[in-house]
Amino acid sequence: MNSFLGLERGYQDASTLFELSEQEKDESVIAEVSTLVSDLAAQFEKAEFQKMLSEEQDPLNAIVTINAGAGGTESQDWAQMLLRMYQRWGQDKGFKVELLDALAGEEAGIKSATLTISGPYAYGQLKSEAGVHRLVRISPFDSNARRHTSFTSVFVTPEIDDDFEVVINPADLRIDVYRSGGKGGQGVNTTDSAVRITHYPSGIVVAVQQERSQIKNKDIAMKILKSRLYERHLEEERKKQDLIESKKMDIAWGSQIRSYVLHPYKMVKDHRTGSVSSAAEKVLDGDLDQFVKAFLTCRITGEWARGGSDDV
Repeated sequence: MNSFLGLERGYQDASTLFELSEQEKDESVIAEVSTLVSDLAAQFEKAEFQKMLSEEQDPLNAIVTINAGAGGTESQDWAQMLLRMYQRWGQDKGFKVELLDALAGEEAGIKSATLTISGPYAYGQLKSEAGVHRLVRISPFDSNARRHTSFTSVFVTPEIDDDFEVVINPADLRIDVYRSGGKGGQGVNTTDSAVRITHYPSGIVVAVQQERSQIKNKDIAMKILKSRLYERHLEEERKKQDLIESKKMDIAWGSQIRSYVLHPYKMVKDHRTGSVSSAAEKVLDGDLDQFVKAFLTCRITGEWARGGSDDV
């Protein structure tokens, strides 16, 4: 409401000043009107974007889980690139970004990673990223410089707080502890503080090694598990209402939500919305606003892209 009233006042001020500039034919006043209109347009665009983030969970922090698909080093390197993309996105927004767990690949990249991105409406924006992401490029790991296609899945869940009740039966859990480790064989600590929780009914596995304390890591892992179970519940409700399609897709051909092509040309295309960018490097550096806005707009209008080509 405050945003709407501010826009209304701004419009009235600009209108009054414009009428004054016409009467006095004063170029300095006309320049001031032009500045007011530009500022008003930016405020209106921001208000329109905020209006699209109207679901109950949208204001929450986001938990992002990345899993490399089949393809070994290629997919694991792609997973690392996506991890960097989301870290850069969060940092550019001024959000707090924390890497909770990462499983390194044998040669390069990562097999999986979990991070939290904390800031206003982080989940509302990043929910657009849930699905399979496809990369086409000349492989830096292929001595014959051949073109490779890689797939990585991204899951995004809201970080729920105590206001959301999720009941978990302790008998449904398996809790393992192990020694944390960093890249290059360096130990994060010398105690078995890392925690892995397996939830048997859902098959969800959560691992955390961020803290030196096993108790703290267990608390964080339980919070992530509850968030993922809560998101699963929301997804089931959305399916019943036919609001969105299922996110459960194989990490392979035909299931991707977005393609990133670095060879023979550079392009990023979202197959759900039809949104396309030729600035692939900027997107991989975290410039995701175009795709976030396109996704949110399609969620509201229900006008999704049909028959999107995979040939990009």
